[in-house]
Amino acid sequence: MIKLFGITDKPGVNNLYSTNGDLVIKPKKAVVTKEDNSEFYLELETGESYAAYLTEGRIIVANTPQGEQAFRVNNVSLKKHKVKVKAYHVFYDSEDYLIKESNVVFKNCNDALDQLNMATDTQSPFTTISDVKTVSSYKCVRKSLYGAIKDVLEGWGGHLVRDNFHIAIRANIGADNGITIRYAKNLKEIEKRENWDSIVTKLLPTGKDGIMLNALDQSVDPYIYSTQITYALPYTKTVRFNQDHITQEQFKDPRTKQVDKTAYKQALITDLRKQAVKYLEKNCIPKMNYTLKANVDKLTDIGDTIEVIDEDLEINVMTTVIKYKYDCILEKYTEIEFGNFKETLKNLLPSFRRAAEGVAASAMEVTRVSLTAELEEATDRIWSVLGSSYVIYEGNRILVVDKLPKEDAVNVMMINSAGIGFSSTGIYGTFTSAWTIDGTLNMQAINAINITADMIKGGTLKLGSRNNESGVFELYDEENVLIGEMNKFGFKMYGNDGSYILINNEVGFAGYDSTGTKIYWADKDEFHMKKGVVEEELSLFQKMNFLPVTLTDSGGNITSDGIAIVGYPS
Repeated sequence: MIKLFGITDKPGVNNLYSTNGDLVIKPKKAVVTKEDNSEFYLELETGESYAAYLTEGRIIVANTPQGEQAFRVNNVSLKKHKVKVKAYHVFYDSEDYLIKESNVVFKNCNDALDQLNMATDTQSPFTTISDVKTVSSYKCVRKSLYGAIKDVLEGWGGHLVRDNFHIAIRANIGADNGITIRYAKNLKEIEKRENWDSIVTKLLPTGKDGIMLNALDQSVDPYIYSTQITYALPYTKTVRFNQDHITQEQFKDPRTKQVDKTAYKQALITDLRKQAVKYLEKNCIPKMNYTLKANVDKLTDIGDTIEVIDEDLEINVMTTVIKYKYDCILEKYTEIEFGNFKETLKNLLPSFRRAAEGVAASAMEVTRVSLTAELEEATDRIWSVLGSSYVIYEGNRILVVDKLPKEDAVNVMMINSAGIGFSSTGIYGTFTSAWTIDGTLNMQAINAINITADMIKGGTLKLGSRNNESGVFELYDEENVLIGEMNKFGFKMYGNDGSYILINNEVGFAGYDSTGTKIYWADKDEFHMKKGVVEEELSLFQKMNFLPVTLTDSGGNITSDGIAIVGYPS
């Protein structure tokens, strides 16, 4: 059954989608396409009588193998008394929820999703969950929730599961129902595709600080070679691996505070070799995809295990489903795709961006230059901050991107006659920072490791933010000893003996000894102290004064030493 709902309708307490909605549609065609970590949409074709109802943004609920799912009406066309609609799953509504900034620090996938979903500028209608145990970090700056989820999939791994407004990332999906597809029985047609784009048999790995496998011993071969398979010519590639989980702090002597640089480099080399071998094992053979048409009854979802046998093509594989087409009218699968590679979530939304990218790709002849070189230590430090980069010359501009092809790049630097611009949303995104030819530096945010200045002028110094990232102000003396700091917990000044003064919203103003015991504090209009010393004069209630008094005789000898209580002068 195909049902039509309003733009803002969604499942609720009363299970809204279980009703017939505003209208039940009798379609001539209704096919759902679903791919692992990729596209999910409904193609609908019906009579022109429904044209007035199938308007942009309304929700179509269709029966799928995973139950009733909601799709947002898009790309409506009327031709020859037929209405055609391409409706994308409501998951893609996540593109409309912006995350200004959210810094995920060493969290599992479930906690990362929760943090990002709660960080949207408008309250997200989605719920999220994940069982992926990977722990990682990710800084999201001016991205949609959709873009953030895409990045989480790439950083944490897993499979995207979309169930109306519920989003899950699972470590494993699908089931093994004992499905066998054999030519001349239930297999009607099969197509085999090979992908050699990522193949590599000779790998030059680089890691943190530009380190290579021969960093400690120049006689060591810096390359890793495939032992599984060889070809007439080696497929050579250089890859930079992330090693942020290894820090110099881990190799610092607690007594001397000195870093064992040899041990640190050895740890990086060992980790680099491990990552490189794993990468090579995964990418030394071409990736295969098979698209078939078959009669399948037991298939439940993406990820299901099936056995495919075709003696003529010498195919006998046990693999998993990565894509299917499902006829909602006939309630059966019409096309299944399986293999060991698939497209990603990138560029799946229907938008003008697709058209712009297609025009640009066909109009420009691009010369791509990959930067690879053996760098000295100072240069390696720069590379460790900037990461892998590729330079593209396009005649009237130069692009520096973090990924190839350029359409997949996230971080982009563009240089032309007007100056230098920076984008964190790809080559067709917004260039939010720029250094123009007249010397103007226009930055929404500046992150600096070290700034030396005689004077800094400005209106507001903002520390911290929604998640208190980097919201710390520290004050040091000439001996480089920390004497004061200001952060989300308040303002603190330290004494030489370990005592300190604390000012914040919770305690107000308070002083603590070296053991952390509070010894004096202000509470509203009261001041409390463990001990008190008055050096000269104490006045009470504007009624009396306590004054020190010392009496001496004519010879200057002290005859009386004490305190005098005198009336407060009128």
